[in-house]
Amino acid sequence: MRLFGSSVRCAVAFCVCVLTLLVPQLSAAQEELPPAPLPVFEFHSGFWLNLHHTLYRMARLQRASTSTASTAATNFGLGTLSPAEHRAWASAIAYYSKTYADKDLTVSLEMILVKNQLGDFETCEDLAGIKKKSCDAGLPVKLTETLGLAAPVYRAHLWQEHDRANRRWIAAVAPLVRRNGLDLSHRLAEIYQTNWPKERIRVDVASFASSAGAYTTLDPLRVTVSSSDPRNQGAEALEVLFHEASHGIADGVQDAIFRECRQRDKPIPRDLWHALLFYTTGEVIRPLASNAGDSSPSSSSSAGYVPYAVRQGLYKRGWENYLRVLTQYWQPYLDGRVEFSDAIAHMVSAL
Repeated sequence: MRLFGSSVRCAVAFCVCVLTLLVPQLSAAQEELPPAPLPVFEFHSGFWLNLHHTLYRMARLQRASTSTASTAATNFGLGTLSPAEHRAWASAIAYYSKTYADKDLTVSLEMILVKNQLGDFETCEDLAGIKKKSCDAGLPVKLTETLGLAAPVYRAHLWQEHDRANRRWIAAVAPLVRRNGLDLSHRLAEIYQTNWPKERIRVDVASFASSAGAYTTLDPLRVTVSSSDPRNQGAEALEVLFHEASHGIADGVQDAIFRECRQRDKPIPRDLWHALLFYTTGEVIRPLASNAGDSSPSSSSSAGYVPYAVRQGLYKRGWENYLRVLTQYWQPYLDGRVEFSDAIAHMVSAL
């Protein structure tokens, strides 16, 4: 069985971002300049990655319930399948249920490699290199066969709807990234005392990303985000993007917390670093949200923008003490009133 082999990658990755949408034709007397790329991120809506996440989601849902493959397909808008399409789709779900449904998208190395490879080969018509040798993705043979059989069903019944939703999401978030992206990336890099990646961070937009609505994988740093998740809309989308991207630059925070705990002979607080990332991104986004062009009830109130961690109740699920020390000791660092090392030391000491 081949696993992520040495096949040649596609020469060009198709970047699906709002800047690639067609613009009105200019007159002959005008010179049409190529659109400038978005800062910080590049957005993709890839067929294979979306198919993979859809099969994974359906397999997990089917295993978690008593529904049959037919019922699950109907619930996903696949109730009009022909007998041949139904067999192909049911076979794909069965394979994913057996092979991948128990694996975590965010931590399983196999799932991360599959996801990255499917993103890299998003412009290919098939993944076995049948029509084009450079499109041999080097995936496990059974997975390649399964995706190949499921692809016509997905393309005929779900892909157009998913792709349109992905593109609408990209079109909505792109102006926010263009307006605020550079300032936010510089500010977060300054806070975490590191450099923001020189290359734009790839964001794969999918109908389903994970139970959290978005996740990040490293080496290479890539973000996967759901276009349909209600937590990822409007100004909140900007916070989600920069929270996820912060996973790639915040190692120094985690290292500093671990180092301080070892020096004080204290147990390492579970997820303090993650709570800090949520808190930091929310506070950095907060003053910009009023200009983000979003007026949905979920993001606007008399008190202004509500950060993700507060909105989703994360500080009420065992992080209560973290909110206390972050507000008392990390916020002064964000305000420029104390040094990084002092803020970390005070937080660890107070827990």
